[in-house]
Amino acid sequence: MLTQIKTALHRSQDTLIQDALGAVSLVVILVVALHLPGLA
Repeated sequence: MLTQIKTALHRSQDTLIQDALGAVSLVVILVVALHLPGLA
């Protein structure tokens, strides 16, 4: 199983940073959207 995870990470290394940035941006959007009602 560990070998499969290593292989998958090695194959997707090119898009891994883009995927991580996308996930972080979604979390930021969620946090901002949850705080919007408190600003009004």
